[in-house]
Amino acid sequence: MSITPRTVRLLTPLAAALFLGVALAIRAVDDGPLRQHSGTALYASMVWAGVLFVRPRLAPLPAGLVAVVFCWLVECAQLTGIPAELSARSVAARLALGVQFDPVDLAWYPAGVAPLVALHLAVRRRRRTAGPVGAPIGLGGDGRVGGSRDQPPRTGHQAQGA
Repeated sequence: MSITPRTVRLLTPLAAALFLGVALAIRAVDDGPLRQHSGTALYASMVWAGVLFVRPRLAPLPAGLVAVVFCWLVECAQLTGIPAELSARSVAARLALGVQFDPVDLAWYPAGVAPLVALHLAVRRRRRTAGPVGAPIGLGGDGRVGGSRDQPPRTGHQAQGA
């Protein structure tokens, strides 16, 4: 089963909603470091989903890098005071931009994205090594044992001489 850009665009908002739901649930039951750090990591997870929504064909590492750099830029923007001003007027701005710079958050953004990049890599690797739907286990993408989608299947005397 191929994951198309359309499928990615359907799944990423669901993933972002799941990350938001987890963050809000933690926020409702905890008022300590778990709330702070998990919220930061889950924010980065939502940004990762947003990156893939915008660019569904983006490879896992570039998608993760874009998400982390975006989060770092938003965090560093908090040094200007502009996000704090906007956050005072809007709850949405407070949730999206934060209020004040926290250097610890710079480490939590990659922590929120890294597991998703690993999952994304695993899904891509599995998809590349999986045979055609209904093919016996052990057959590569072209129907040959150890086959590759990058090489055409052998035919005639090529297959017999191998």
